[in-house]
Amino acid sequence: VVIDMQNDFIDGALGTPEAVGVVPRVIEKIRSWDGAVYATQDTHQPDYLETQEGRLLPVAHCIQGTHGWSLAPGVRRALTEGAGRNESTLYVTKTTFGSRDLAELLAKRSGEEAIEEIALVGLCTDICVISNALVLKAFLPDVPISVDASCCAGVTPESHRSALAAMKMCQIRVDNE
Repeated sequence: VVIDMQNDFIDGALGTPEAVGVVPRVIEKIRSWDGAVYATQDTHQPDYLETQEGRLLPVAHCIQGTHGWSLAPGVRRALTEGAGRNESTLYVTKTTFGSRDLAELLAKRSGEEAIEEIALVGLCTDICVISNALVLKAFLPDVPISVDASCCAGVTPESHRSALAAMKMCQIRVDNE
C-alpha cells in the first residue's frame, strides 16, 4: 500500500526534506514489489479550511485536481509501469487520515484469497501511514502488516520515530529503521 505520495506532502504545502528523500526508495520499492499494489490519495475540496481537519490543520493541501493533489511523477510512473507484476495498481481516494474504503477492499480480497502480508510505505508516517496501518489491523487482525520505515517520512523526524514506536506496540512490524 502506497500512502499519499502526493506533491503537497513531498515538496508542496506540507512537504519536508525527509519526504523528498524517501521518494527514490518508494519508487524502488514499488518497482520491486511482486504483488498487488494499492495507492491512496489524500483528497480535499476547496472548502477544506472550513472542515474540522482544516480548522485543526489550517494548511490547504491535496485539493482535488491541483498539482499538489497529484502523485509525484516518478511514483506515478512506477505505479503504472512496474507495480504488482501480476496486477495493475488500484487507486483509492480518501478524505480522512485512515481509509475505511481501503480496508474494506483488502478485507474483501482476503475473503477471496489469502493475503500473505500488507506492507505500507508513504507519507506522513505520523498521520496517514499510522492511521491506515491501524485501520487495516482492525479489519484484518490475522494478516501480518509491516511498514518500511526507510520509505516513510513524518511531519518531523521525532514524530516519525514516535509513530513507528506506536505501530510496533500495535503488532505492526517496522522494517529498515
